[in-house]
Amino acid sequence: MKQTNSRMSSLIEVNNVSRHFGEHCAVDDVSFSLNQSEILGFLGPNGAGKSTTMKMICGNLAPSVGEIKIHGYDILEQPKLAKAELGFLADTPPLYTDLTVDEYLQYCAKLRGLKAGAITTSVTEGKDNCGLADMGHRLIANLSKGYQQRVGIAQAILHKPSVIILDEPTVGLDPIQILEIRQLIRQLGQKHSVILSTHILPEVQQSCSRVQIIHHGKLVLNESIDSLNNRMSSSSLLVKFKRPVDISMLKSLSDITDITETSDNQFRIQHGQHKNPAETIANLAVNENWGLLELTPETHNMEQIFLSLTQAEPHDE
Repeated sequence: MKQTNSRMSSLIEVNNVSRHFGEHCAVDDVSFSLNQSEILGFLGPNGAGKSTTMKMICGNLAPSVGEIKIHGYDILEQPKLAKAELGFLADTPPLYTDLTVDEYLQYCAKLRGLKAGAITTSVTEGKDNCGLADMGHRLIANLSKGYQQRVGIAQAILHKPSVIILDEPTVGLDPIQILEIRQLIRQLGQKHSVILSTHILPEVQQSCSRVQIIHHGKLVLNESIDSLNNRMSSSSLLVKFKRPVDISMLKSLSDITDITETSDNQFRIQHGQHKNPAETIANLAVNENWGLLELTPETHNMEQIFLSLTQAEPHDE
């Protein structure tokens, strides 16, 4: 029986999960949850444990330690019920290209155990949700890669799962197709919870409500996109003057935390988060006749944060 406790708002619960391959620990004590209508971006460099974690969530690999629940069902104790709550699209869609879109989706609906009376309705809704309403009689082999990807997503949502897992859904697509698939993912997030596994960092910022990064088998980041955007807001200025300046006067300004000289008369000025001393610095430069040549905010993007968290070497035991 499905659990009905206070945590039922969490459609996926991963609790203290580890996975060992011999002496190698691929996933090390990972815990997280996925709530209703969340789109979770799941990132990690090659070999970090991301694919192993995804396989355990899907029930293709058993954890060595810990538990995984899908909509309240334990993936090991109630695998059939748990997997019924999942829709999955691999990085290469599992399509039969000699079938039409309708034939393929009807076949997938039968595999999902849908009753005959519900198949037509589910296929129609799947096509409508994925922008395939006019493609039913087209051979899959004759569709563009972007539309083939849509067919792959449609098969993942036919049975109305609670959670959809998408593995690299925009790989190999052109820029227009990528924008269309991102828009589709955002639309799916209104009705389902989504885990988006990707190496494309801007995709996470544009499509997801939360992001987590795994490195050396451990979660090193688990934040909302809003929190991450705050982290990426500028907290330093690059400033260049024509003439030598009095550093002590700059350091005496409020909200400035540190000053580093990067070259002759050029400085990196660190300041408090959500504070911007740019106007004060400009006024001081004018009053002291320093000759202000440059005043540029430094931004910290998703790539810099990802690299800072994943370039560290694992700690020695």
